[in-house]
Amino acid sequence: MLKIRRDLVDAMVAHARRDHPDEACGVIAGPEGSDRPERFIPMLNAARSPTFYEFDSADLLKLYREMDANDEVPVVIYHSHTATEAYPSRTDVSYASEPNAHYVLVSTRDPEKHEIRSFGIVDGVITEEPIEVVESYRFAHTGPDDVPEQ
Repeated sequence: MLKIRRDLVDAMVAHARRDHPDEACGVIAGPEGSDRPERFIPMLNAARSPTFYEFDSADLLKLYREMDANDEVPVVIYHSHTATEAYPSRTDVSYASEPNAHYVLVSTRDPEKHEIRSFGIVDGVITEEPIEVVESYRFAHTGPDDVPEQ
Protein backbone atom coordinates (compact mmCIF):
# COMPACT_ATOMS: atom_id res chain seq x y z
CA MET A 1 0.00 0.00 0.00
CA LEU A 2 1.12 3.54 -0.75
CA LYS A 3 0.47 5.98 2.09
CA ILE A 4 0.91 9.53 0.80
CA ARG A 5 0.07 13.04 1.95
CA ARG A 6 -2.70 14.91 0.16
CA ASP A 7 -0.40 17.85 -0.68
CA LEU A 8 1.90 15.48 -2.60
CA VAL A 9 -1.03 14.01 -4.54
CA ASP A 10 -2.22 17.55 -5.31
CA ALA A 11 1.29 18.47 -6.49
CA MET A 12 1.44 15.47 -8.87
CA VAL A 13 -1.99 16.27 -10.31
CA ALA A 14 -1.12 19.97 -10.71
CA HIS A 15 2.12 19.05 -12.50
CA ALA A 16 0.23 16.67 -14.80
CA ARG A 17 -2.38 19.34 -15.60
CA ARG A 18 0.31 22.00 -16.16
CA ASP A 19 2.28 19.84 -18.64
CA HIS A 20 -0.83 18.53 -20.45
CA PRO A 21 -1.03 17.65 -23.37
CA ASP A 22 2.52 16.32 -22.81
CA GLU A 23 3.14 13.67 -20.19
CA ALA A 24 4.54 14.95 -16.90
CA CYS A 25 7.03 13.01 -14.79
CA GLY A 26 8.85 13.24 -11.51
CA VAL A 27 9.93 11.64 -8.26
CA ILE A 28 8.92 11.90 -4.63
CA ALA A 29 11.92 11.06 -2.47
CA GLY A 30 11.81 9.81 1.08
CA PRO A 31 14.19 8.76 3.82
CA GLU A 32 16.09 5.59 2.98
CA GLY A 33 14.31 2.53 4.37
CA SER A 34 11.12 4.41 5.26
CA ASP A 35 8.73 3.93 2.28
CA ARG A 36 7.46 7.43 3.20
CA PRO A 37 7.23 9.91 0.30
CA GLU A 38 8.23 13.39 1.44
CA ARG A 39 10.15 15.55 -1.05
CA PHE A 40 8.33 16.38 -4.30
CA ILE A 41 10.68 16.69 -7.29
CA PRO A 42 8.98 17.51 -10.60
CA MET A 43 11.18 16.63 -13.56
CA LEU A 44 11.25 17.72 -17.18
CA ASN A 45 9.89 15.25 -19.71
CA ALA A 46 12.88 15.25 -22.07
CA ALA A 47 10.74 13.55 -24.74
CA ARG A 48 8.17 16.40 -24.62
CA SER A 49 5.57 13.95 -25.85
CA PRO A 50 1.86 13.36 -25.19
CA THR A 51 2.39 9.59 -25.38
CA PHE A 52 5.79 8.99 -23.82
CA TYR A 53 7.95 10.30 -21.00
CA GLU A 54 11.69 10.21 -20.50
CA PHE A 55 13.78 11.63 -17.69
CA ASP A 56 16.70 13.75 -18.89
CA SER A 57 19.79 11.63 -18.12
CA ALA A 58 21.81 14.57 -16.71
CA ASP A 59 18.88 15.64 -14.49
CA LEU A 60 18.41 12.06 -13.32
CA LEU A 61 22.10 11.69 -12.45
CA LYS A 62 21.97 14.96 -10.50
CA LEU A 63 18.81 13.80 -8.69
CA TYR A 64 20.34 10.45 -7.66
CA ARG A 65 23.48 12.16 -6.36
CA GLU A 66 21.30 14.57 -4.37
CA MET A 67 19.21 11.73 -2.95
CA ASP A 68 22.37 9.80 -2.01
CA ALA A 69 23.75 12.85 -0.21
CA ASN A 70 20.45 13.20 1.70
CA ASP A 71 20.10 9.47 2.49
CA GLU A 72 16.94 9.39 0.36
CA VAL A 73 15.47 6.95 -2.13
CA PRO A 74 12.86 7.36 -4.86
CA VAL A 75 9.74 6.25 -2.98
CA VAL A 76 7.36 7.36 -5.75
CA ILE A 77 8.12 7.61 -9.46
CA TYR A 78 5.19 9.27 -11.18
CA HIS A 79 4.08 10.25 -14.63
CA SER A 80 0.87 11.14 -16.40
CA HIS A 81 -1.13 9.62 -19.21
CA THR A 82 -2.89 12.29 -21.21
CA ALA A 83 -5.32 10.23 -23.30
CA THR A 84 -5.51 6.83 -21.62
CA GLU A 85 -6.28 5.32 -18.23
CA ALA A 86 -3.77 5.40 -15.36
CA TYR A 87 -2.25 1.99 -16.09
CA PRO A 88 1.37 1.21 -17.03
CA SER A 89 2.08 0.78 -20.72
CA ARG A 90 4.57 -1.79 -22.05
CA THR A 91 7.10 1.05 -22.33
CA ASP A 92 6.45 2.10 -18.72
CA VAL A 93 7.07 -1.48 -17.59
CA SER A 94 10.27 -1.78 -19.61
CA TYR A 95 11.67 1.37 -17.96
CA ALA A 96 10.68 0.41 -14.39
CA SER A 97 14.07 -0.14 -12.75
CA GLU A 98 13.33 0.61 -9.07
CA PRO A 99 11.80 -2.55 -7.56
CA ASN A 100 10.98 -0.83 -4.24
CA ALA A 101 9.37 2.26 -5.75
CA HIS A 102 5.67 2.95 -6.09
CA TYR A 103 4.92 3.76 -9.73
CA VAL A 104 2.10 6.29 -9.65
CA LEU A 105 0.15 7.18 -12.78
CA VAL A 106 -2.10 10.20 -13.11
CA SER A 107 -4.54 10.25 -16.02
CA THR A 108 -5.52 13.71 -17.27
CA ARG A 109 -7.67 12.43 -20.15
CA ASP A 110 -10.78 13.94 -18.51
CA PRO A 111 -10.39 17.72 -18.06
CA GLU A 112 -12.97 17.71 -15.24
CA LYS A 113 -11.37 15.06 -13.03
CA HIS A 114 -8.23 12.99 -12.68
CA GLU A 115 -7.54 9.32 -12.09
CA ILE A 116 -4.60 8.27 -9.91
CA ARG A 117 -3.36 4.71 -9.36
CA SER A 118 -0.25 3.13 -7.87
CA PHE A 119 1.63 0.01 -8.94
CA GLY A 120 4.58 -2.10 -8.00
CA ILE A 121 6.54 -3.14 -11.07
CA VAL A 122 9.14 -5.86 -10.53
CA ASP A 123 10.69 -7.97 -13.28
CA GLY A 124 7.95 -6.92 -15.71
CA VAL A 125 5.12 -7.91 -13.35
CA ILE A 126 2.58 -5.17 -12.58
CA THR A 127 0.82 -5.27 -9.22
CA GLU A 128 -1.75 -2.61 -8.42
CA GLU A 129 -1.74 -1.40 -4.84
CA PRO A 130 -4.18 0.67 -2.80
CA ILE A 131 -3.43 4.33 -2.09
CA GLU A 132 -4.16 5.84 1.30
CA VAL A 133 -4.20 9.63 1.08
CA VAL A 134 -3.57 11.27 4.46
CA GLU A 135 -3.42 14.87 5.62
CA SER A 136 -0.13 14.26 7.43
CA TYR A 137 2.00 11.39 8.62
CA ARG A 138 1.28 10.61 12.27
CA PHE A 139 4.07 10.48 14.78
CA ALA A 140 4.64 7.76 17.33
CA HIS A 141 5.36 9.42 20.66
CA THR A 142 8.18 7.31 21.96
CA GLY A 143 10.17 9.93 23.79
CA PRO A 144 12.39 12.87 22.98
CA ASP A 145 13.31 11.42 19.58
CA ASP A 146 9.81 10.96 18.18
CA VAL A 147 9.81 8.90 15.00
CA PRO A 148 7.22 9.14 12.20
CA GLU A 149 5.03 6.06 11.91
CA GLN A 150 4.91 4.18 8.63
